[in-house]
Amino acid sequence: MSKDRQVAIVTGAGAGIGRAIAYRLAKAGYAVAVADVDANGANRVAQELRESAGQAEAIICDVGNKADSFRMVEEATEALGQIHLLVNNAGIVQLGPLANFSEDDWRELFRVNVDAVLFCCQAVLPGMVTQRRGSIVNIASWNGKLGAPNFGAYSATKAAVISITQTLAREVAAMGVRVNAVCPGIIAETAMREKVQREGQAYGLPTASERAKIIPLGRLGKPEEIASAVAFLVSEEASYMTGQSINVTGGLWLH
Repeated sequence: MSKDRQVAIVTGAGAGIGRAIAYRLAKAGYAVAVADVDANGANRVAQELRESAGQAEAIICDVGNKADSFRMVEEATEALGQIHLLVNNAGIVQLGPLANFSEDDWRELFRVNVDAVLFCCQAVLPGMVTQRRGSIVNIASWNGKLGAPNFGAYSATKAAVISITQTLAREVAAMGVRVNAVCPGIIAETAMREKVQREGQAYGLPTASERAKIIPLGRLGKPEEIASAVAFLVSEEASYMTGQSINVTGGLWLH
């Protein structure tokens, strides 16, 4: 990381993977805007970062709303300075077969998982292009690279995130901005994993412990391991990488 203080926005940073990413970036010297729709989570993580000698600001927002996304970037810039890094981590999951998947659930998944990525990118890009420097990391999923029963709607949103990543990377590369994605596998200690574990039984989905048996490395991933992938992608060591969707799956998915 550069020695001068850089500023990052992490969406969905109030818990789980987003929290781990915020901590990792703060440790690397970033000032972090902790963005989340959950006020308690955002404020708690921001306070924890400040207590550990980091610079952080909690921003409460619904990134699936365009006006809120732009307000988030404005508030982060005013509080911390010009944005150098955006991590689009906020996301939700809803299970069910596509044949009778609820239209409301379908639209909400795309609003939070896809619309938010587009809106947040649109909000930060003008500043990044002006300074000809910036990095965006979108948190997609291994499910965005395959179809899986009862994950069809979620998979569709993450496939869209991968497509946005690839297209945007080519559109802004000449302007000094890199855009990459991380595709987590099955990650423990997150609200999403707990929801899938709780609701998946109705669809006959395997439990977390059963899933671990089919992962070559023999265990579920940790939020901190996704944060490590993000830290690499935004570092100088990855300066020649853009448009990539990096798997962090313990060998579960290889393409």
